[in-house]
Amino acid sequence: MANIKSQIKRNRQNLKRRLRNRSYRGAARSAVLQARASIEAGEPDSRASVLEAISMLDKAAERGVLHRNNAARRKARLMRRLAAVSASTTTAAPSAAGGAEKAKIEQPQEASGEKAGKTPASRKAVTKKADKKSATK
Repeated sequence: MANIKSQIKRNRQNLKRRLRNRSYRGAARSAVLQARASIEAGEPDSRASVLEAISMLDKAAERGVLHRNNAARRKARLMRRLAAVSASTTTAAPSAAGGAEKAKIEQPQEASGEKAGKTPASRKAVTKKADKKSATK
């Protein structure tokens, strides 16, 4: 036990903060577990439970209970699970209906992520170097 008055006060403050943080951390953890269970069960309201869990994680990160990167990582994991389940159900539904219509999957325009009609920055640099070499010869 501390003898110094300021340390006694600091211990009281730490106890209050620990109890307050514990409730936020527990609520976030419960919401994440509930969201994961609803995703795995394939419930139709799993999207709502994921959004609730994201909200709880944001609140915990805002209050400093969780680090913001930790909260972001947990949210990304939840969204990735939800997307995987929803993608598997959308592709499985047409085949179960007799294959009359195939599921449409959107493809990105280019694999490099650049807009159509523009060359990537790395190719531009190579082209400029080639132009300089040909100009000096």
